[in-house]
Amino acid sequence: MTGEDLELFGKTETGEPVYRVRLTGGGLTANVITWGAAIQDLRLEGHEPPLVLGFENFDEYPVHSQYFGATPGRCANRISGGRFALDGKQYQLEMNQPGIGHLHGGTDGLGRSNWTIVEHGTDKVVLRITDPDGRAGYPGNCTVTATYQLKDEGVLSVRYETTTDQPTLANVCQHSYFNLDGREDALAHDIMIAADHLVEVDEKQLPTGKLTPVAGTAYDLREMGPMNRQDGGSQVLFDHNYCLSENRVPKRSVALVRSIYSGVSMEVRTTEPGIQFYAGFKIPQIPVPGLEGRRYGPFAGFCLETQIWPDAINHEGFPNVVLRPGETLVQDTDYVFSKS
Repeated sequence: MTGEDLELFGKTETGEPVYRVRLTGGGLTANVITWGAAIQDLRLEGHEPPLVLGFENFDEYPVHSQYFGATPGRCANRISGGRFALDGKQYQLEMNQPGIGHLHGGTDGLGRSNWTIVEHGTDKVVLRITDPDGRAGYPGNCTVTATYQLKDEGVLSVRYETTTDQPTLANVCQHSYFNLDGREDALAHDIMIAADHLVEVDEKQLPTGKLTPVAGTAYDLREMGPMNRQDGGSQVLFDHNYCLSENRVPKRSVALVRSIYSGVSMEVRTTEPGIQFYAGFKIPQIPVPGLEGRRYGPFAGFCLETQIWPDAINHEGFPNVVLRPGETLVQDTDYVFSKS
């Protein structure tokens, strides 16, 4: 990797340097920054607009980012009340969603912390961070390694490996907001998710412990159909975990999205038991420009976060989210891009 491929992108409030790495391969170009191990930009050959939401300058990220491109953790998604029991001991996590619970590892979680580059090449970068014992209430020193690689035929490979020195919760994911045509909102996309059930949630978006069949509902995405859909005369607001399997399995194809305007498609292949489809409706009107001066607001991009089901520690029968010393949690996902 040349000096042109690794640059200083900015500095944190405490003066830590934030670096940006440029990757090329497989018809893709990606910029990855050390803050949050975030994908800052992603492009497909033959398609001019960026495929993800991001900012040109680092200073916008701590203030305005909605986890754009980041790696939230150490336990992504929601934990009801921020509480859980592990090996007979009760834990209380930071309540960074007041009155609701704990989200994405807390206010200074992995998605808002500066990682270290441990390896980089033309088409690959490896970043690492150790989440210290007690931060946000989590037990154990937990080390996460993120490997981003651009492979042949439009593959963005995302691989996370997590270890710990005490029993703890572990579940990270890639939180890019995708937009496959560069339009103001991403509603003109068709989507398919190969899941028969989703995790039922209450009015606070916390899992009830039950699974809901998608058949016969507006949330049935088993066949390719519009992301923009109505249910009883109201816009369907997708922010749901689709249940792909009961446990982690060998990597398989689970989702497909296509823009009806650009002809760009994205297939998702993953080992993970769940995929959180978030249509980005809670993105605020961001007062600063994003990539190429674009303005972001509700529905500007959508997320397909491959992960363990939310609040899994508090629901019997949900996939295992506990990691123990001597184990390595491997979470492996490919985002595959093509243009017709």
